[in-house]
Amino acid sequence: MKKRSLLTAATILATSVAFAQLRPTNKDGINVFETPKTETEFEGLNVKIGGALTLPYTMLDHSNAHGDYASDNPLTLLPLTNNFGLPQANLFIKSNLADGIYLNFELYLASRHHNETWVKGGFLQFEKLPFLPWDFVDEIMEYTTLKVGQFDVNYGDAHFRRSDGGLTFYNPFMENHIMDEFATEIGAEVDVHMGDFTLVGALTNGQLNPVLQEVDTTQASNRYSNGKLNPALIGKLAYDSQVNEQFRLRVSGSGYYTAGSLRNTLFGGDRTGSNYYGVMYHDAPGSSNFTNGRFNPGFSDKVSAVMGNLFLKYSPVDGVSFESFTTIEQAKGRKASESEIRKANQFVTDLVVRFGADEQFYVGGRYNTLKVDMAAAGNVPAFKADINRAAIAAGWYMTNNIMAKIEYVSQKYNDFPESSIFAEAQFDGLMLAGSIAF
Repeated sequence: MKKRSLLTAATILATSVAFAQLRPTNKDGINVFETPKTETEFEGLNVKIGGALTLPYTMLDHSNAHGDYASDNPLTLLPLTNNFGLPQANLFIKSNLADGIYLNFELYLASRHHNETWVKGGFLQFEKLPFLPWDFVDEIMEYTTLKVGQFDVNYGDAHFRRSDGGLTFYNPFMENHIMDEFATEIGAEVDVHMGDFTLVGALTNGQLNPVLQEVDTTQASNRYSNGKLNPALIGKLAYDSQVNEQFRLRVSGSGYYTAGSLRNTLFGGDRTGSNYYGVMYHDAPGSSNFTNGRFNPGFSDKVSAVMGNLFLKYSPVDGVSFESFTTIEQAKGRKASESEIRKANQFVTDLVVRFGADEQFYVGGRYNTLKVDMAAAGNVPAFKADINRAAIAAGWYMTNNIMAKIEYVSQKYNDFPESSIFAEAQFDGLMLAGSIAF
């Protein structure tokens, strides 16, 4: 029995060492951003299977200026009841293929947007290039990471703390930002690690679903796009330092730019769905209305965005830490049918207090505000949308792989025209979720 236990422990340790370059999907992955360079040893092909599951329970209510629900009035809101939401689940396949070469492959097993299993994406990550015989390459790779494939674009730091389908361990709150910055695109990324600094540069195709056919720019729907398949350029500079035993500081600035696109989805690339089930829709929750509580500004063409992030963690005594994360963002773009560039400004800040022998408990608060220039449409003149959200949350990591959290949220929509379903709209209430990740 003792030999078997020692063998099991050795196997777990060897597996954790082998995949140290890929972010853990359980509690150990919290507050991990770009994974740092870590020396590992290759002991043959190694494959790790993992998964994540989240089951929510929703107790939300909503209202707007259009009164009680009426089936013949699409501006009224469907009455909500308390119930479980559709569980979401992810599958992870991580492989150590060769010395310093890793494959990360992810699938969505179940999500609000799709009811069938489908691939999120996958990428090769190179910490070494053993197939190139030159010494100078080895020297460069001592501080360089190369990623190639279809992956979550590394714009800003907020995407490292968001919920992604069944994987909700990284997010102390129930939902992501109101304007959710997430897209998987095909391309390559280079991370250069220089002490406490990380420099990121990436080039992608700028699209979630690639368009292969030539674009007809005479059509009204894409009249103002240049009709070219322009790449997206992503850059970031981050400083991340454990200043002393008690204080960690990370500050970063990043940008995203594409000269033109018909289908850029930087602010609408999530293919799983929001965790605020049912709110702000006239129809029952389904695959066509899965982004409840979020707001996509509709920037699908000529997208440029910049984000600044500040992360602070202070641990005055063992078992207690104070953690804050702030996002300041400005984005510009338009739909392919629009001639004018619009802009959106978002501000998010949260404070989380973690406590317990292993910081297994936490309480936190978040404030999120978004202002978006909206184009004129029909008889509705241009206007500036204003959305505000406040959330209070608490959570318990029962083990490294099991957690539960609860949140009270209140979100209000301001300055929307009378013809919008968001006119004088708001939602609030409680949500609970249980999660497993390994």
